[in-house]
Amino acid sequence: MSPTSSMSSSERLGLIDQIHDSSLSIVIAVTGGGVAAISDLLLVPGASRTVIEAVVPYSFQALSRLVGYSPEQAVSEEVAEKMAFACLRRARELSDNDGLIAGVACTAALVTDRQRRGDNRAHIAVATSEGSSSSNLPLEKGLNDRATEDRIVSDAVLQIIGIAAKVAE
Repeated sequence: MSPTSSMSSSERLGLIDQIHDSSLSIVIAVTGGGVAAISDLLLVPGASRTVIEAVVPYSFQALSRLVGYSPEQAVSEEVAEKMAFACLRRARELSDNDGLIAGVACTAALVTDRQRRGDNRAHIAVATSEGSSSSNLPLEKGLNDRATEDRIVSDAVLQIIGIAAKVAE
């Protein structure tokens, strides 16, 4: 999958089946984009084995509360990583899973109906007891509509979850 395209439905369902069959349990938070990843995970049978909690801290106040401070820029690699670690802490609080647990986060700036400085982009991070990793996804302004950008970002989120579950590369 290239970073500017989405998976086919069968690829997406196959990946989610593998994620649900793995020992990974997650708390996931997305803001600004990537929301379809939550829906995708929950629509495939087995979601209760994977998803502990899913949150969408969409307002700046909600995002600030999740990360524990008011970030200067909501859509950044730093904020994605802070979100992922906050999700990992929450997963530890809620999980009775003996397997792998992770915090997964995405913060994104997608097509909007107002003038916005900066590029369309997404920052995705995952945190586990083994450490963290992040991915930055640039999106070309004017190339896609919001739904398409969200699909691209959501598929990237699913791919990162697949990597954390050790079922994707």
